[in-house]
Amino acid sequence: MISRKIQDMAQWTDWVPLISADPPPSPGVYLARQGGDGPVVYVGVGAGARKGGGLRGRLRRYTSGKALASGLGEGLFDRALADRDWLRERLAEVESGRPMRASE
Repeated sequence: MISRKIQDMAQWTDWVPLISADPPPSPGVYLARQGGDGPVVYVGVGAGARKGGGLRGRLRRYTSGKALASGLGEGLFDRALADRDWLRERLAEVESGRPMRASE
């Protein structure tokens, strides 16, 4: 559960879908929330020290499908694995011979 204080701090910028975000290449903090108006579910840092690129580099990893087991990617995948409907859809894909790739 994200504290009220952190959620209040999230009001400093407009919320945009991750896929259309244009984050700066400088270090910073990003927040993710459930749905368009839902609660904040993740707080992360794009420091740029690992591979460079600051926030832009970190968030590009998520949109590329290459960060499944780290940070936000792991949190989202954990939620997906707890969602019966999502799991049923994946099982139907497997049974019909068209399984989804991890990067998808």
